[in-house]
Amino acid sequence: MSQAERKAKIDPTQPLPVTHQCKVLSISRSSAYYKAQDSSQEELSLMKQLDVLHLSYPFYGARRLRDAMVDEHGVIVNRKRVRRLMKLMGIQTIYPGGKNTSKPNKAHRIYPYLLRDIVINRANQVWCTDITYLPMAKGFAYLVAIMDWHSRKVLSWRVANVMDTDFCIEALNEAINRYGAPEIFNSDQGAQFTSTAFTDVLKQHQVRISMDGKRRWIDNVFIERLWRSVKYEEVYLHAYESLTQARAGLKKYFQFYNTKRKHQTLKAKPDQVYYADLPLLSQVI
Repeated sequence: MSQAERKAKIDPTQPLPVTHQCKVLSISRSSAYYKAQDSSQEELSLMKQLDVLHLSYPFYGARRLRDAMVDEHGVIVNRKRVRRLMKLMGIQTIYPGGKNTSKPNKAHRIYPYLLRDIVINRANQVWCTDITYLPMAKGFAYLVAIMDWHSRKVLSWRVANVMDTDFCIEALNEAINRYGAPEIFNSDQGAQFTSTAFTDVLKQHQVRISMDGKRRWIDNVFIERLWRSVKYEEVYLHAYESLTQARAGLKKYFQFYNTKRKHQTLKAKPDQVYYADLPLLSQVI
């Protein structure tokens, strides 16, 4: 059960005090009283414009994105607001040769990077993951995907209205249940992926855990290209009204992406490359 679902079970009208209900449900008391403010239409519009700009210029920081908002959209917005919206959206600037910009939880263990000098040439050798922001007609959501590095096949995905660990674990469990475990699982140092709950799933399946460190900006490129394809070919064409619509649209798109869309670099469809390496693995669509 996700934190949002546990929070929804809090009932102030019950005889049991809210403090005790929070303790039983393992959530903080402050979160039970907090109600997130809906973003204004103006702010949602800014976030969508920032998302488009980030896809085109993933190496832009808050200052250059602010300038691009003026140059390309005629929108004047200060740097502080851009930085705040980037944090809300989960946007991280890619700095070639620079420091890692992920925001890890200092209480979580950071695992070493294992992919240096490794030739990745077969399916299920390395999987990777990331989270991206999804603009909708009213509000926004987050999308996480698990991808096979060699074939670029999207193995599983989830959409949620909060960027927590639960929906990442759901996607990971589905991928492992359907396709078996990879040899190595690579991610950034985001708190969702460094959490004990997430890494414990990998350990249970004897998966070696790898996390991007300094000067590993190139690793983000593979899944950043996936996000660009998803958004320009699906998300931006459909103003999703709800999470239900988003899930239905993305389900169709990822089926298309895996089975019909040729990857430019591979010059083949992801499923073709993936199942060519694993001929005995039954296809699940």
